[in-house]
Amino acid sequence: EVNASLTTLQLRRNQIGDSGALGLANALKVNGSLKKLWLDDNQITDAGAVGLAKALEVNASLTTLQLRRNQIGDSGALGLANALKVNGSLKKLWLDDNQITDAGAVGLAKALEVNA
Repeated sequence: EVNASLTTLQLRRNQIGDSGALGLANALKVNGSLKKLWLDDNQITDAGAVGLAKALEVNASLTTLQLRRNQIGDSGALGLANALKVNGSLKKLWLDDNQITDAGAVGLAKALEVNA
């Protein structure tokens, strides 16, 4: 059964790694009520970010995703960039204090050119 009432889930400053991020990503694929997901200051790497990105490709409810202070690099940033090209609901994405370099930033910039 899918939860249809929760709108905000705050899991900041935990020890959520990629397997936890992938579990949340699977839930996001079918959940239509969650608007805000805060995963700051966890241990999410590129694998978790790419999983979340794939969920964003089909999720139409999430408006805010905070991934600050994780270990996301360019692969994760590029996965999120690809999701931004097709996702029309996300309004706020926080990626500060990760390990994204110029390559990831350029990928995100290119996604912004096509993001509606």
